[in-house]
Amino acid sequence: MTDILDELHWRGLIALSTDEQALRSALAAGPVTYYCGFDPTAPSLHIGNLVQVLTVRRLQLAGNDPLALVGGATGLIGDPKMTGERTLNDRDVVSGWVERIRKQIEPLLDFDGPHPARMVNNLDWTAPLSAIDFLRDVGKHFRLSRMLSKESVSARLNSEQGISFTEFSYQILQGMDYLELHRRYGCVLQTGGSDQWGNLTSGVDLIHRVERQSVHALATPLITKADGTKFGKTETGTVWLDPEMTSPYAFFQFWVNADDRDVIGYLKVFSFRSQEEIAELEREVTEKPAARSAQRALAEELTSLLHGPDETAKVIAASRALFGMGSLDELDAGTLRAALDEAGAPTVEAGEELPSYVDLLVQSGLVDSRSAARRTISDGGAYVNNVRLDPGLSPDDRPARGDLLHGRYLVLRRGKRTVGGIALA
Repeated sequence: MTDILDELHWRGLIALSTDEQALRSALAAGPVTYYCGFDPTAPSLHIGNLVQVLTVRRLQLAGNDPLALVGGATGLIGDPKMTGERTLNDRDVVSGWVERIRKQIEPLLDFDGPHPARMVNNLDWTAPLSAIDFLRDVGKHFRLSRMLSKESVSARLNSEQGISFTEFSYQILQGMDYLELHRRYGCVLQTGGSDQWGNLTSGVDLIHRVERQSVHALATPLITKADGTKFGKTETGTVWLDPEMTSPYAFFQFWVNADDRDVIGYLKVFSFRSQEEIAELEREVTEKPAARSAQRALAEELTSLLHGPDETAKVIAASRALFGMGSLDELDAGTLRAALDEAGAPTVEAGEELPSYVDLLVQSGLVDSRSAARRTISDGGAYVNNVRLDPGLSPDDRPARGDLLHGRYLVLRRGKRTVGGIALA
């Protein structure tokens, strides 16, 4: 596919656009300068934000000039939520989050090639602006009827909590961003999620009113899951891009565990594999679903993209070792801890003597009773650190301190596929 819009359509990445034919013509005549904004309302981006970052990357690879905006100003306000007023974060906290998010975005874009990316912060042009100038020069171009029609604003107005003027003004700030980037860099396209459509078009309208020029907006759809649960959430919470908040192991496992009904859609949205490669993986999902080839291909590609190939290699080694297909001794403590966390390994107290094997199987959650633990051992289905326990063990037998990996971990397994573990406090 030679047309970037055709590729975005094939990947299911276009939900809304202002004038697609005009945008197609502009991209064909290119390069087009475009931007996408990211608000620091948390210390890290999550995988929902990754849709936007990778869409920016795709447009750049197609020969266009990206601006990645981290909202030092809008992050102090926050886009109105359906559920209620945001808690305003301290300025120093938001400033720190701006820097963290900037460092997450930068490795995913090219800052040195023929179409170098540029990082921008809307606090640079918002902070010097007085309230009077903001109201006279920007606010006068916005019409209340249009602002009130925005879904999140309308919902909040009809709620008991209502909406503050602070959050109500957010769409003016975002519209001003587009105008400022248009003036400074000739930006003519803004991208974002479909839930941001009202904010995207506020900038389009503002530029039309002030500069008498037509610019573009393009929105990607919200990613959904076939089982109805929220994309980007696991039992342990949000999947973050920061490795300190979501370990590379947990990040990898999120994609490996993707539903067969979802994984091809995920490949189109998140992967840079070709249409032919994805078609082949789709065939494998149909013919050999147990192999989970598509899930593993996606997990390896995205973990390498975000965390690097060395970290991905550690994650793969840990995944294999936990199921007896590699050496546990070769795993570093951080990777092993992350793998056991993902397996739900509890932390237990221990005295001079460690708990018995029977008690460890119960405490790890692999069995629900001591009698079930004894049966598992006697049937030859219990493993500690990938070594099968002797079926003739006494119920009081226990591991030695020297058996602990990195001085505090034991990997437990029931049968071939059910993994747990223990971390000593």
